[in-house]
Amino acid sequence: MRARLRQMLIKEFIQVVRDKRMRFMLVVPPMVQMLVFGYAATFEIRHVPIAVLDLDHSQESRELVSRFTSSVYFDVRGYLDNERQLRDWIDTEQAVLVLHIHPGFAQKMHKGETASVQVVVDATNSNTALIALGYVNQIAQRFAADSQSDRLLRVAPQLAERAPRVELERRPWYNPDLRSQWFFVPGVIGTLILIMVGLLTAFAIVREREIGTLEQIMVTPITRTEFILGKTAPFFLIGLIDTALIALVGTLWFKIPFRGEISVLLLGAVLYILCILAVGLFISTISRTQQQAMVSAFFFNMPAIIFSGFGFPIRNMPEWLQWLTYLDPLRYFLVVIRSVYLKGSGLDILWPQMAAMAALAVGLLTISIFRFRKSLD
Repeated sequence: MRARLRQMLIKEFIQVVRDKRMRFMLVVPPMVQMLVFGYAATFEIRHVPIAVLDLDHSQESRELVSRFTSSVYFDVRGYLDNERQLRDWIDTEQAVLVLHIHPGFAQKMHKGETASVQVVVDATNSNTALIALGYVNQIAQRFAADSQSDRLLRVAPQLAERAPRVELERRPWYNPDLRSQWFFVPGVIGTLILIMVGLLTAFAIVREREIGTLEQIMVTPITRTEFILGKTAPFFLIGLIDTALIALVGTLWFKIPFRGEISVLLLGAVLYILCILAVGLFISTISRTQQQAMVSAFFFNMPAIIFSGFGFPIRNMPEWLQWLTYLDPLRYFLVVIRSVYLKGSGLDILWPQMAAMAALAVGLLTISIFRFRKSLD
C-alpha cells in the first residue's frame, strides 16, 4: 500500500510541477490578491466629497465649515448658492453629502437657542452614508461643545472654570490605531485558502474523469482509499505552503503584529484545510466537467465568505441564518487566525473553534469519501 500511495503522490507532484501555468497559479496570484485585497478591503472612509450651502454667511457658519475642510474624512468640492443646486450635486454624484446651513444660524447661537444644520446625504450606499453621518455628528458635537465653552468663558469666566466636564478616554486593545487592515488581512488569508484549495481538489479529480483516465486508474491495483489520499494529500501540502506564503506576505508587507504561537496557527490551518479538502472532494462527486465544478464551488464559496463574519458581523444576521454559520469552517478559522495574530490567544481560549473544525473535518470527509465511492460505482 505504501509503495502504491508513494507512486500516486509522486505522480501528482510531477503533474503539478511540470505544468508551468499551475506553478504560476499556485504562487503569484495568491500573493497578488493578498496585496490587492489588503488595500481594498477596509471599513475606513476618507475624502468623502461634500458640498456646502451656507445661507447664513456668518463667522460661526464659516467656523463650522472650516472644521470640515480641515478634516481628513471630507473633501469640500464646492459651495452652492441655492437649494436647486443641492439636488443637482447629489443626483450627478458630485457630492455624497451636502451641508445646509440655514439663515439665522449665528443669531440662534448667540441667543443660546438650538441652531440646527441640515445634512443631505446620498444614501444609495447605506454603509458609506452611515459612516459619513457619524463623522458629521462628531464634528458637529465638537463644534457645539467648543462654542458653548467659549460663550460661557465670555459670560461667566468663574463659572466656566468650575463647570463639570466629561472627557472620553479611548483605550482600544489589540489594535490601538484602529487599523481596519489588521482585521481584514488575516481574513483575506482564510478566504484565499478557501477558494484555492477547494478548486484545486475538485479540479484534480474532475479532470481525471473528464479526460477518461479515472476508469483506467481504478482498474489498476490501487485501491479507492489510496486514490483519494493520493489526490488530496498533495493539495493539503500545497495549501499549507500557500498559507505560509500568504501569511508571510500579509505580515511583513502590512506589518500585522503576530502575538501568538505558530503551533496554534498551524493546528488551526491543518484542521481548516482538511475541511476545505472535504468540500472539494464533495464537489468533485457532483461534477462531471471542470465548468460544473467551478459553478458548484462558486455556490459554496460565496455563502461561506458571507456567513463567516469576514465583512459582516454574524450577530447582525437573522437568527435562522446565524445557525447556518455554525456549518461554515471559515467562521471558526477567522476567529483562530485573528485571535492568534492580534490577541496572542492559545489553545486554552481557542479550543472550541479547534474542536468545531475537527468535527466538521471528520464529518465532511466521511460524507465526501462515501459519496465519492458511490459515484465511482
